[in-house]
Amino acid sequence: MKLATYTYKDRTRVGSVVEDRVYMTSELDSMQYMIRRGLMPSQRHESLALEDVKLQAPLRPGKIVAIGKNYAEHAKETGGDVPTAPIIFAKFPSSIIATGEAITWSESITTQVDWEGELAVIIGKRARNVTEEEALNYVFGYTVGHDVSARDLQIRTDSQWTRGKSLDTFCPLGPWIVTTDELADPHNLSIKTTVNGKVKQDGNTKDFIFNIPTLISYCSRMFTLEPGDLIMTGTPSGVGEGMKPPQYLKDGDVVDVEIQNIGKISNPCKVIP
Repeated sequence: MKLATYTYKDRTRVGSVVEDRVYMTSELDSMQYMIRRGLMPSQRHESLALEDVKLQAPLRPGKIVAIGKNYAEHAKETGGDVPTAPIIFAKFPSSIIATGEAITWSESITTQVDWEGELAVIIGKRARNVTEEEALNYVFGYTVGHDVSARDLQIRTDSQWTRGKSLDTFCPLGPWIVTTDELADPHNLSIKTTVNGKVKQDGNTKDFIFNIPTLISYCSRMFTLEPGDLIMTGTPSGVGEGMKPPQYLKDGDVVDVEIQNIGKISNPCKVIP
């Protein structure tokens, strides 16, 4: 199934997307509640054209667990060693926006905003000390993520990643969640990021250093993963920081992130006072 959170006439609901229509599956307005409850047979109470609804971010997770340098070529392009264990950092849930909404920043805070298209994994049930063999049983589904990053804060000012990764609007998600029954193999998906239509990143999840079972097992040994939590699995090479000279997002740019068999999110960029 493809599950979306959408708004129509000031009413927000969760629905299933079939081709160019969305079907309300229940009166629920919270994807997290649906994940905790478990999927129920679709009632399909109403059908609306996708073009007539406002797609919201598909969910608001309790926590966003992000993985750094999970593609060898990306680690190399940013001047780092290829990690021997997953690098974990956090993004604040308040950074989440939907497709179509603007990525914004103030130049009094950052002037080096970069793109990072990523596959995002949604946890479906409570996970603690999970084995790699069991790990995929704890996945609810997948969505497209964009780990927007203020490189000056992350690398040159703070020397740690939380602030530069968590500014408001710095985590576009969507356009919907694809459940595991529809995406059997998440380890062979193309990921493309474009800026103003020009391809910047063209990668594939087959190039993960640490695959999804490894990430879930590793993270669940450190802290409990709850239903609805999000794991951002890292970005392939092609980020602006790695270019010579570096390139960063500007006011008026439009960033698209597309993942095979899931969908595409598109977000304009806007510098604010």
